[in-house]
Amino acid sequence: MRTTVTLDNDIADKLHDRMRLSGKNFKETLNDCLRLGLDQPIDPALAAPFVVDARSMKLRAGIDLDDIGGILDFLDGPAQS
Repeated sequence: MRTTVTLDNDIADKLHDRMRLSGKNFKETLNDCLRLGLDQPIDPALAAPFVVDARSMKLRAGIDLDDIGGILDFLDGPAQS
């Protein structure tokens, strides 16, 4: 079957690199690459939409969001002097 496709530059470059390594022509290289990709099983887990399991994030008692130094001390421990 003859058809026309438009390849992105990065894909064309990779095909030409593969042609040089394999010694095959463009048609053979393109068909080999398509076979490799199309023969891969489709993983339904990859096709499933990503779902966020959200939960309430309450602020801990004693944490003042206006006190950056206090927050850093809480997270990293007191500063060493």
